[in-house]
Order: sequence, then structure tokens, then C-alpha cells
Amino acid sequence: MNARKLTPVDRALEQLDQAVRTVFGPPPPPSRPNPAGDIPEHTLSDRERRHAAGLMRVNHAGEVMAQGLYQGQALTARLETVREAMAQAAVEEFDHLAWCEQRLEELRDTPSRLGALWYTGAFVLGAGAGLAGDRWSLGFVSETEAQVINHLEEHLGWLPPGDQRSRAIIEQMKVDEAHHGAEARAAGGLPLPAPARGLMTLMSKVMTRTAYWI
Repeated sequence: MNARKLTPVDRALEQLDQAVRTVFGPPPPPSRPNPAGDIPEHTLSDRERRHAAGLMRVNHAGEVMAQGLYQGQALTARLETVREAMAQAAVEEFDHLAWCEQRLEELRDTPSRLGALWYTGAFVLGAGAGLAGDRWSLGFVSETEAQVINHLEEHLGWLPPGDQRSRAIIEQMKVDEAHHGAEARAAGGLPLPAPARGLMTLMSKVMTRTAYWI
């Protein structure tokens, strides 16, 4: 028997469920093992621990935003293939969300208290990108992933040298984000205009500097 085709109401309810899981948790169990695996925990000073937690809180907030972006784009995508690609990327981003949350627990810290704000803002941006057209939406994914990779590379340089568990998670996230960006470009994503890229960079800076502390 063929699966029933989702109606707009079905999709709206699905989006609501995803939003609640993303913002209020806990996220679904990851589909892949945690990259930190059996890497032993290194003894960190209180300052190092707080710093590592701040970086992982930023990464967690970024994954909350990624869910909002992908869900917003999936909702407004015109082509079913694009909608399915966004949904698959969101599943992989849920892995990142779960890994970051697990690492924050290990560091005895918590996610950003502004999760609802990050998700809502990203959802609106994603839905807007989808309304602009599938190729622009895919271009938005490509640019988003490029900026995320830049942040992850910075975090790898800022982590305490002994925090190999956080490092392993961020390294795998970087690989996955590069894959998502490449897929978006291969699917026909258009390069975004410079003003759009600049606005995205500004918003990203606001999020990263806020989520580190709150």
C-alpha cells in the first residue's frame, strides 16, 4: 500500500512537532553514534570548561537555527525533490543537535535560553527563501553552510587543547555541513547577492556572541 500523501495540514502539524522537539527537547535519538565515542574526558579547569561550554552552546543554537531554516524551506518549497532534500538535511542536523546537547550535559552546562527566538527567526528566513524560489532557497542553504563551516573552523582553534570530545563532534559537523552545501549547489542553488550574504553574516554574529553567554 502506498503511503498517504501529506496534506498542508499534515505538514503544518509536522512542522509544529519539529519545532517543539527542537526548542524544548529532548531531540530525537541521533541516527548516528556520537563522534566523541570512547574518547576519554580530559580534566579541564573551570575556565576551560566554561569556555568549551560557551562554544558548544553556540553550536547548539546554530543547530536550532538550522532546524528552523530547513523546516521553513521545506514548508514553502515548490518541488517535492527539494522538500525531501530539506527534510533529509534536517534529520542529519538533528544528530548535531543531540550531540551538542549531550556534550553540554557532560560539561555541566545548558543550551541557550533563547532557543525559541533562534528557531522562529530562522524559520521565517527559511520560509522566505523558499517563497523566493527553489534555486534561491538552495543557494541560501549553500551560503548558510559556508558560514557555518567558517564558525566551526574558528571554534576548533578556540577549544581548550585537551577537549578532544568537543573537537570530534565539531569535526564531524564540519564534514556534514560541507556535504549539505555541496548538495545544494549541485541541485542548482544560485549564489546569493552580496547584500544578502552580508545580512546573513551580521545575523550570525549577533547569534554567536549572544548564545555564548545566554
